[in-house]
Order: sequence, then C-alpha cells, then structure tokens
Amino acid sequence: MLQCLAYPTGTSRPTVTTLLHIECSPRKQRSASMEVAQRFIERYRQNAPNTHVRTLDLWSLQLPEFDEDAMNAKYAGLNGTPLTPSQQSAWRILEDLAAHLYRADVLVFSVPLWNFSIPYKLKHFIDLVSQKDILFSFDPERGLRGLLQGKQAIVAYARGMDFSAQSSTPAERFDFQKPYVEAWLEFIGVSDVHALIVEKTIFGEEVDRDSRDAALLQARKLADQLRG
Repeated sequence: MLQCLAYPTGTSRPTVTTLLHIECSPRKQRSASMEVAQRFIERYRQNAPNTHVRTLDLWSLQLPEFDEDAMNAKYAGLNGTPLTPSQQSAWRILEDLAAHLYRADVLVFSVPLWNFSIPYKLKHFIDLVSQKDILFSFDPERGLRGLLQGKQAIVAYARGMDFSAQSSTPAERFDFQKPYVEAWLEFIGVSDVHALIVEKTIFGEEVDRDSRDAALLQARKLADQLRG
C-alpha cells in the first residue's frame, strides 16, 4: 500500500529540480566538455540535494531520420491540413524527443568543437525537435515565439584551439559553435543561458590540464552562483 508523506502544518513539500545533461561527445573518458559539465552537475547537486539528474546521450540514442513522412507532417502543420496516420506517427516521435527538454528545469549541454561548429549528432537532434508547435510557434502578425519557456541552460564548450582575439583562430571569425547553440536556445525560448569554456586542449598535456582546471573552477563557481 502506498503511504502519503505528511508535512508539518505551515511547511511545503521540498522542491525537486530536474536537470537534464545532454551529452554531445562520443568521447566519455577524456572529454573536456563532459568533465566540465559533470563538475558543474556535482556541485549543483551538493547545493541542491533534491535535484534529479537525467542523462540524454545523443550517441547511444537512436535518432530517427527526418524522412518524407516527417517532412510532409511539418508542411501539413504549416498549412493547417490534417496529418495522415504515417505522418502522425513520424510527428509523435519528434514530440517524444522534445519531451526530454520539456521535462527538465535545467538543461546542461556538453558540446565539443567539431570543425569550428558542433557535432553532427547535436545538429541532428536540433533539426528533429525544432519544429513549429513543438519548440516554437509562428504567427504572421507576431512572428516566431519559442515555447521552451522558464528553463535555465548551462553549456560546457570545449575547443582544441585558442579562440582569443590575438590568435590565428579568433572567435569572431572561427567560432560557429557557441553562437549557434546560443542562437538556437534563444529561438526555442531559453533566455537564461550560461557558458563554461575550456580551450587549447590540444596544446600539450600541461596546457590542457591548466585549461581544464580553470574551467572546472569556473563550473564550481557558476553552480554556487546559480544555487546561492
């Protein structure tokens, strides 16, 4: 028999925060983005023990193809025409993927830099879930509106190169990672976004370790700030 917990008069049920860690790197043991994201999560849980952590590993997830049924469902929705059974099935899969984001209060992404941008698995996920009436709405008079409101996002970015202004790869010209992720988050309605950055991870073991240590400290401070 289920028993209900009784809370003393005048007290409220402890608030449970759901944190979703979206793992975007296939490299688990030595991933700098994963290391920094996990440090943030560990400290966040220390500060908020009622935090429930869930993980969405994009590399173990069988992401579907955005096939003809999904594309036709998309345009049927845009045109306001009924979906066929096969289109409904394809659309439901996209809604189920987006539900991972809706069920979370805090979104933590660990994102490595691939060819100055993001891993194709993350792009695949974004292309699947970023649909009208799933993550955004559109009105001809008011334009676009993100539907993923009231969320907080923390993104751990890892880059092998130096993206400082004086480097040969300045962020202004070469960074298609952080601006893209932040533009997407804003587009779907997430405005409370925080970045954790680790760079120069291919500059040798000592530079790599120093860069990671600095980012880990930054992660700890951010977790304290957000739960302070």
